[in-house]
Amino acid sequence: MQARILQKLNIEALNEMQIAAQAAIRTKNEVILLSPTGSGKTLAFLLPIVEKLRAELSKIQAVVIVPSRELAIQIEQVAREMGTGLKINAFYGGRSFNKDRMDLNHPPALLIGTPGRVADHLRRRTFEIDSLKILVLDEFDKSLEIGFESDMRDIVNTLSAVERKILTSATSGIEIPNFLALKNPQKLDFLGDSESKLQIKMINSPTKDKLETLEKVLKSLAGEPGIIFCNYKDNIQYVSDFLSDKGIAHGCFFGGMEQQDRERALIKFRNGTHQLIIATDLAARGIDIPELKFIIHYQLPNREEEFIHRNGRTARMNAEGTAYVIAYPKSGLPHYMVGFPSTDISEVTSEEQEAEITNWATVFVSGGRGDKISKGDIAGYFMKVGGLSKDEIGSIELKQDCAFVGVLDSKADKLIALLNNTKLKTKKVRMYLA
Repeated sequence: MQARILQKLNIEALNEMQIAAQAAIRTKNEVILLSPTGSGKTLAFLLPIVEKLRAELSKIQAVVIVPSRELAIQIEQVAREMGTGLKINAFYGGRSFNKDRMDLNHPPALLIGTPGRVADHLRRRTFEIDSLKILVLDEFDKSLEIGFESDMRDIVNTLSAVERKILTSATSGIEIPNFLALKNPQKLDFLGDSESKLQIKMINSPTKDKLETLEKVLKSLAGEPGIIFCNYKDNIQYVSDFLSDKGIAHGCFFGGMEQQDRERALIKFRNGTHQLIIATDLAARGIDIPELKFIIHYQLPNREEEFIHRNGRTARMNAEGTAYVIAYPKSGLPHYMVGFPSTDISEVTSEEQEAEITNWATVFVSGGRGDKISKGDIAGYFMKVGGLSKDEIGSIELKQDCAFVGVLDSKADKLIALLNNTKLKTKKVRMYLA
């Protein structure tokens, strides 16, 4: 079964952490897995869990609790792509509660959800828990940190009869709350296993707004995908307006956005429509984005822990990466950066390059998994009927009722004009630029 799953996911082999985690989860009732962001923790716990679930039992058998909607959607997608035949659903804030109820008419074997939404279901007793044997608290410290402790406590207390508890985190030195009631957990710590290849470069800005310095850094990194971190959404808007004026394509990602807009921002970032995304700490961990060569701290977080998590978005899994800190000396620095050596922008960017405009566009297709449409169906349709070559089609993200397809920008308008309101398999689909 596992070999078939890995083949479906285009994974040749598991890494050391994933192998160790599988062995522990298969044999131990309590496991704490500590491993860096991007190291593959999701697959590490999903593989041994799906082995224990029964497709013929129409009851929830395992629950994965995650701190964000994005992570819930991400894990749901990975679990479905494993092709196990199990029913899998994700419940989270911002999703219609009625949709949850409809899904519960035929309960999933595996439920992924945010603490608030899952706790709400448990309080309302919308599903039976007598067959629920496995509880995963993914990035559990993040859930506690952002105010979900009460909901987490309620979930753990209600599901006190589970046979297995699995906790994951990307943070070292975390305290395990007493309400988790762990007796003798096996702890797997892979946080200090490899020497980081992260470089941190602090660049002094001559102006308080730091925008010109930011632009120069971006021009020196033209063509590379990266994240610009800000502390608040107002700062994101400020930087976004500046980049728009300069003609630099980018997306935004922060907590106050509508769920649909946040999801689309990540899709466009993943498929290359946007090479840059401006984000709050919401993007520091727990979301599915590609390996990055750099991140930029336009503003530094107050807490060193968040600084570390932001930096964890680059130099992952033994790869090299750079975290740029743009500082205005007169504004002062948080305690963890005091005394850190800084440099002038001219010493970092010896030769400016013109920022490249991305050549990918994102096409929305109003048909998805629920319409029995696969990624192969879409790619074939775009090539045979739309006239595109394989190289003119980028990544395809398939959802339950729609899909998002990366298409060469110069081909997108013609493709939409040709295929909009035509039949893809048996469904008439709409298409437009997302």
